[in-house]
Amino acid sequence: MKNPITRLFNIKYPIIQGGMVWASGWKLVSSVSNAGGLGLIGAGSMYPDVLREHIQKTKKATDKPYGVNVPLLYSDLDEILDIIIEEKVPIVFTSAGNPKSYTPQLKEAGITVVHVVSSVKFALKSQEAGVDAVVAEGFEAGGHNGREESTTLTLIPQVSEAIDIPLIAAGGIATGRGMLAAMTLGAHGVQMGSRFVCTEEASSHINFKKAIVDAGEGDTHLTLKELAPVRLMRNKFWNDVQELYKSSPSKEDLQKLLGRARAKKGMFEGDMDEGELEIGQVSGMINDILPAAQVIENVVAEYEQARKKMITMAIDV
Repeated sequence: MKNPITRLFNIKYPIIQGGMVWASGWKLVSSVSNAGGLGLIGAGSMYPDVLREHIQKTKKATDKPYGVNVPLLYSDLDEILDIIIEEKVPIVFTSAGNPKSYTPQLKEAGITVVHVVSSVKFALKSQEAGVDAVVAEGFEAGGHNGREESTTLTLIPQVSEAIDIPLIAAGGIATGRGMLAAMTLGAHGVQMGSRFVCTEEASSHINFKKAIVDAGEGDTHLTLKELAPVRLMRNKFWNDVQELYKSSPSKEDLQKLLGRARAKKGMFEGDMDEGELEIGQVSGMINDILPAAQVIENVVAEYEQARKKMITMAIDV
């Protein structure tokens, strides 16, 4: 599968594992990279010294390209970026902030930079900032989401027509058919988060993984838009949030209920009642916990099968 994304990252398949908080440690990252995709360490849930440890373990576990996902909203961001540069991380995906602030610094260090966006407007701003590619993430995605609520099906073709750099589609993609659809709409590759949360190597808690397998249609919802839109699985905490909304709460009221480390409690520690369970709508399509390499193999096989079927259908017409 040679295309702009596989050439940019020097990988076999244009499949990127999202750098999800509390799920994307070195075991998952190295497994994805060894299988031909691009694994991303999720720096958003790591203190600087923990991030350095995961980078070093990743380098020992794979000689393939890998990267780090960095949300641009943390107080120790400068220290995190210094570690990334010191450890010679080849690829960085940034999100939740202005790419102009750090792209020049990373590029000067020889790092390939990708920024995650949720709109055409921010895709263009990212291109102007000098990033090498963008991830356009639709409303279906898990975790922190864009305010525009554009679905992947509508977002990808609009971004594709607007930018001149490689495009990665994200949000609601967990299968080869989804990958083919995204690439037909103009993407050069896909980023999958929820599917990789539910793998053997993911550091997410087994309780959370089992809940994903059991999830069905409509079991996730976007909420807490006043703070930062986040897609969550329904549980007691989600119900508590909805109950609070009945009283027209302030941002401070919502923040007080959210508290600290709520995502860690649910996704990493396995508290299915009080934890924040960040996952995408595509969780309703995930029915098993597999090795990461098997996920990639399945996606590639289904992609090729679907592509050939489409060609046959076009010939028949």
